[in-house]
Amino acid sequence: MSGIETPHFKSIPTGQIAIVIGATGGIGAAFATHLHSSGHFAKVLTYGRKTRPSLDFDIPESIDACARDARMQADAHGCDIALIIDATGYLHDESFQPEKSLRQIDATYMTKQFRINAIGPALLMKHFCPLLPRKGKAVFATLSAKVGSIGDNRMGGWYGYRAAKAALNQLVKTASIELARNKPDAICVSLHPGTVDTGLSGPFAKSGLDVQNPEQATARMLAVIDGLTPRQSGGFFAYDGQELPW
Repeated sequence: MSGIETPHFKSIPTGQIAIVIGATGGIGAAFATHLHSSGHFAKVLTYGRKTRPSLDFDIPESIDACARDARMQADAHGCDIALIIDATGYLHDESFQPEKSLRQIDATYMTKQFRINAIGPALLMKHFCPLLPRKGKAVFATLSAKVGSIGDNRMGGWYGYRAAKAALNQLVKTASIELARNKPDAICVSLHPGTVDTGLSGPFAKSGLDVQNPEQATARMLAVIDGLTPRQSGGFFAYDGQELPW
């Protein structure tokens, strides 16, 4: 971990299961490494397009299959699932770049933004949040982005990504309300990782920004997760703990 200290969990019970979804990406892999290194969890489960079983937002039934696999492993180990991290996300690819103006809006690109950044995480919440225990602190955290904040939008542009992440924040807030009805200790939050040197956001890093490597960003977010309380469920937090505007 290049001298970066793995966070020590104080608020999540030991000996439980942690899950990282999107674990084959730069941020997801760093989350998984930290969780393994912590020694805090009985088992760390990882899911993604290249894992077995695989989880692919283009194959919705794969999400249910992975949730059933997680439940089976929790039952086999006789422990609860106390932490679920969704580290999936999409910004650009070889065909599309973030829009700089209205004339660049493209239906195919925007559809992909919503499928991966909003609909996919919503299906994760549908299938994985029921796995959280009824008592004791447990967390579902999904990676959003500060540009998804409507209140903080002063630059414009990036229509699809901004809109999809704003939709994700609304989904998290809504899910947190339902979750609180029968799992009062559970927490459902959106996290902004900051600018991280990965294939997703690294190419868009501007001079003067605090560019983190994946190990730094994930260590900071895990510290934020450890400090969260149930009254903060449904919130939107940056990697430094700052609560962000909607």
